[in-house]
Amino acid sequence: MTDTELAEISDACLTWLAGDVAELERFMSLAGYSPQTLRQALGTTGLAQGLIDHFGRNEPLLLAMCANTGLDVNRVMRLWNRLNAHA
Repeated sequence: MTDTELAEISDACLTWLAGDVAELERFMSLAGYSPQTLRQALGTTGLAQGLIDHFGRNEPLLLAMCANTGLDVNRVMRLWNRLNAHA
């Protein structure tokens, strides 16, 4: 996994969430972010990993995001698996 790959995929995830206020609020609630703390977390590895985990654990959301952004589902899941190799 490269920092570029992590950033690219997590940016796609966040962009997707930004287009769906209800889903963004759900992510923020599950991850413990307020609007202010989410803004402060932008660009951090923790937020990037959290976004990928959120999508990796929600297949319908993952499939919709990938279909609309052109990302390969398998690429996202390979990254998710690498991030969760210790689990």
